[in-house]
Amino acid sequence: MKKLLISPSQMALSEQEGHIYQNILKQASEISLNLMAVKIENHPEDFLGWCYELLSASRDRINHDLLETKQLPVLKKLHDLLISAISFLQLKTLRVAPWPVVSVFVEQHKDTLALDEQLRLTQYIASIREQSLKEMIPEDLLTFTGKHTSALDPSSYNFDVEWFSSTKSAKAFHQMLADLPALFDEALAHIPLEGEVTEANYQDFVLKYVHAFTDNNEKPTLAPATRLLAMRRPDVFTPINNSRLDSLCSALAITKLSNRDFARYWQDIVQAVHAMSWFKMANGDSEQDQQLVAIKALIPCFFYYADTTTAENSNYIKLLNKPKRATSTTTKKVRRGKESAEILVDRALAAEDMPEHIRAKRDSIISEVQKGRGVAETISLMRTIFG
Repeated sequence: MKKLLISPSQMALSEQEGHIYQNILKQASEISLNLMAVKIENHPEDFLGWCYELLSASRDRINHDLLETKQLPVLKKLHDLLISAISFLQLKTLRVAPWPVVSVFVEQHKDTLALDEQLRLTQYIASIREQSLKEMIPEDLLTFTGKHTSALDPSSYNFDVEWFSSTKSAKAFHQMLADLPALFDEALAHIPLEGEVTEANYQDFVLKYVHAFTDNNEKPTLAPATRLLAMRRPDVFTPINNSRLDSLCSALAITKLSNRDFARYWQDIVQAVHAMSWFKMANGDSEQDQQLVAIKALIPCFFYYADTTTAENSNYIKLLNKPKRATSTTTKKVRRGKESAEILVDRALAAEDMPEHIRAKRDSIISEVQKGRGVAETISLMRTIFG
């Protein structure tokens, strides 16, 4: 372990990486006796590999039973620093990586990233993108804006809507969106659905977006705006998340954006990503690459730290695997509006293999879905009863 801890001192670290290393070393020194008991066989020669190895050693192989209570926050801080460092180092590679390297990275990490699930979300967004926010059913609006709730039936929404920057904590944003969706439609109308997006388009969006809040005595924040923009044009806008913003800004070698830095977002994030080699040369030789090219501004999201628990922590997976109550009296079901129920049922009934006699039960299925029963569950029940 001692050899591992000091090995970065022999690496050609940048000044920024050296600072990160010293911060990590400071935390590690406070639990050094515990770390020394961990057997180390892998000694990476690069800083990224070193961060992964130390994270594995301190999280998965350390004897937690020997840790004192007061050491637990230190260990947590060490893990946070290592995860942040990994995100920074992986994102930093985007500044010089060509498209084939980026494509291979995504392919190699697809299971860890839950890539198939994330791509299902982007494909669903593409199917509703032309609708105005005002016209969307509540479930689709949650999907577009990135807020998970139990109202999202996993049989209809087979993905976590909070991939690509969750907005769940942006309460003022969601309240405004629920009350005055037309104001956000006016803002998004300045961003064309295809073709070039200019700085003037973006500035017009920002003007309308900010006014939607200030005219109603609320404070506009940047992160939710970038989610709207990224879902409108995933080939142009990279969404930001406050919890990961440090890593992204460090990787781009810029001062951290504040939650009101609308002007700097265009210049320091959007334009910086567009100037990268992989972004310019992105092309789709395979089906997966074609999907990635269509959402190429979202690709930096795949370079944040992820591990085997990332896919498991998907809200979709959690909802899908949520144990059912033994009795209906203890089950709290989320009622749906008639319009939502009709749209969700009609989408399911449109499947080519759907029997006509089940389609004939449309009204009954809608009634059950309105009461909170899942669409797939209701159709399955109808199949059981009527064959």
